[in-house]
Amino acid sequence: MKKAAASDKKSSILRTSLFVLVLAGLFVFLIFSILTAVTFGNADLSLKEVYSVIAYKLFHIKSLSSYGEGAVHDVVWLIRLPRVLLALGVGMALSVCGVVMQAIVQNPLADPYVLGVSSGASLGATLALMAGIGSIFGSNSVGVMAFIGALITSFAVLAVANMGGKATSGKLILAGMAISSVCSAFSNFVIYITNDKNASAEIVRWTMGSLGGASWERVMIMLPLTIACALIFWTQYRNLNLMLLGDDVSITLGTDLHRIRTVYLILASVLVGFAVYSAGMIGFVGLVIPHIIRILFGTDHKKLIPLSALLGASFLIWCDVLCRIILKNSEMPIGVLVSIIGAPCFIYLLVRKSYGFGGAK
Repeated sequence: MKKAAASDKKSSILRTSLFVLVLAGLFVFLIFSILTAVTFGNADLSLKEVYSVIAYKLFHIKSLSSYGEGAVHDVVWLIRLPRVLLALGVGMALSVCGVVMQAIVQNPLADPYVLGVSSGASLGATLALMAGIGSIFGSNSVGVMAFIGALITSFAVLAVANMGGKATSGKLILAGMAISSVCSAFSNFVIYITNDKNASAEIVRWTMGSLGGASWERVMIMLPLTIACALIFWTQYRNLNLMLLGDDVSITLGTDLHRIRTVYLILASVLVGFAVYSAGMIGFVGLVIPHIIRILFGTDHKKLIPLSALLGASFLIWCDVLCRIILKNSEMPIGVLVSIIGAPCFIYLLVRKSYGFGGAK
């Protein structure tokens, strides 16, 4: 018994040490990704120019005051750095929400858009572009209307799932499918009756996702909100672990997950809504990243959430870099590139692994 206990303790220490080491490694890689990604772009700038602008803006070094204004300053500080940080925030948000949604609905194939958020956001964007609804928001009308559409759709799914009794994971999925179909139908109807080819093309571009509209205003909304929500979900790892066991088991253990699930869904929907507002529709990040971490480190959300957050942030940063350099004098929609990378990866994971919620058997 003592030998077994000592062996378990040693194994636990080893797993914890490995987790801390990987967590630190992913954090360092994220910092490296930010500092490297900001050097890529159409403008031909030297490393000295890029880092001099950042150093001056952060530390106000007098010897670098010449980099406080001008074309180089504007390219680095107003275009490149906000874009990289927005990619960080959106990637982290989608990865964390993917983890949470998969736990809530007990389905490893769930993603951040499982509650019909994507269809609701698309309907909001369609109404803004085709019908001019939300014009009061000016140049942000499409993003704001997409955010509102995503949020309303999420609340509608919750309301439908709670009809005739408490919402279960199965009812949430079915309600999400139903509401998503309704939103898609309305979007197609609006596109058909308006028959505006330019607006239709704009909708298609928006649904492909882009970080081209990055600004410090969006970063200051997206990044703090993402970090705050990720930390909140991290503190709730015990409840998320319990959700994988199902409602019957949780009630037996003295925890009613109904209210907790509703709060998590609302919080995740708000986060996804802001991601949609900031960058349009980007799929597969919240689907593939959690699976990769689960296969390597298991299903414990204490490890799953921070590792997924860091890996998802780095992944989207590098995807955005590729979008800017893969086509000469053009930019590839990031949603397209992520799907090209994500779909084969996910198929490989499905074929290679027998899924016990992402873990190998």
